[in-house]
Amino acid sequence: MENNIVVAEKVASYLLKIGAVKLNAVEPFTWASGLKSPIYCDNRKVLSFPEVRNYIGSALSDRVRELYPETEVVAGVATGAIAHGVLVARELDLPFIYVRSSGKQHGLGNQIEGVVPEGKKVVVIEDLVSTGKSSLAAMDALLDAGAEVMGMVAIFTYGLDQAKRNMELAKCKLDTLTNYHILLKQAINEGFLHHSNKTTLEMWRENPQEWRREKGLGLG
Repeated sequence: MENNIVVAEKVASYLLKIGAVKLNAVEPFTWASGLKSPIYCDNRKVLSFPEVRNYIGSALSDRVRELYPETEVVAGVATGAIAHGVLVARELDLPFIYVRSSGKQHGLGNQIEGVVPEGKKVVVIEDLVSTGKSSLAAMDALLDAGAEVMGMVAIFTYGLDQAKRNMELAKCKLDTLTNYHILLKQAINEGFLHHSNKTTLEMWRENPQEWRREKGLGLG
């Protein structure tokens, strides 16, 4: 089993190479929240690349084995982490469920799909964590259903202070395969980002609400 630093660097490299992560300060991305950002991460692209998909699925599974060996059920957060959660549940030979952001507006109105794990020990799988609000909403739904949520394992986090505060307030343990700091380092080392533009991206992470475009971002 590779150590966590090796995994973090390799996952970051994979995300950059397959275009799951985009860097652009000239034309910043707009998140669903309206936040302007020089980075956008779409880990659903991982699923289209077997080598990357298999590596990340195994890395997530190893992390769950390491941190939560008593896990009884794996829960994916809809929609981005459903497939990743299935990969983990299959490798660990555990039941799988997934959690929507809210209940369906038709049928049974379920928010949790699958057998609701009342009293069972559950680990939540996420594809990425930005502010943490949607991830924690899924955790709350599981708790309301009677599950014991052990913690959360995600592929990537932007490392925003707001997410850290939200996780701490909710007393939710979060572990990620890679993070924003490692990603920037790999982007520079592999020529996806010029080192002179590192400060621009660091400024965004430190204060995304006040971040303003100052100069273009040189991409490799």
